[in-house]
Amino acid sequence: MSIGGAVNPIPTAVQLASVSAGYGPHRVLDGVHTALPAGRTTALVGANGSGKSTLLAVLAGVHTPASGAVHRNHRHRPALVLQRSAVPDALPVTVRDTVAMGRWAHRGPWRRLTANDRSVVDACLHRLGIAHLAGRRLDELSGGQRQRALLAQGLAQESDLLLLDEPATGLDSAAQESILDLVDEVRAGGTTVVHATHDPRAAHRADHCLLLTAGRITAEGAPDEALGAAG
Repeated sequence: MSIGGAVNPIPTAVQLASVSAGYGPHRVLDGVHTALPAGRTTALVGANGSGKSTLLAVLAGVHTPASGAVHRNHRHRPALVLQRSAVPDALPVTVRDTVAMGRWAHRGPWRRLTANDRSVVDACLHRLGIAHLAGRRLDELSGGQRQRALLAQGLAQESDLLLLDEPATGLDSAAQESILDLVDEVRAGGTTVVHATHDPRAAHRADHCLLLTAGRITAEGAPDEALGAAG
């Protein structure tokens, strides 16, 4: 499968065909049909309650659609990084423990980490600039530091599909810029990135944009086109 013109087709990482999903009787996504370009960054834009988080959960495979089909062309299990506010402040784990959880996708939660697993964890800590915080607890960190720990956990999964739920929300401008730079870096390495955002500036840095309104895609394409359709 591919999207784009016939001259330079862009492969798709995931294609959704008439996907609807919700929670009990409450429908959140309604007939979503789209193709996400592989090796590119897609921004999900929409108001609170528009379905961004549910769409990420469907893409991650942790929420089963009520109807429709999800066609996958990526090789590895998707890596989903939640908002830092979704992780309990009192969770008694260190930064290293948090990042090491990313290796559970390969080892399972109860198996001892291998030397390679530990090497991946160390590399992710250094890549995010938080190696010096490895022994600190999550509840001792600033918002930006905590978000970096969660992103390091996502990268430790070594997936070719990285899903981020508003990774820069609530951070100061410097921390936001740093997170967006990391998204660009990961994408440049060939990973498909999908991130939800309220920030038009962040959306404009993406290659592809989906505008969600009440569970439906009301515009998609290049950010200028999709955001321009929003008025």
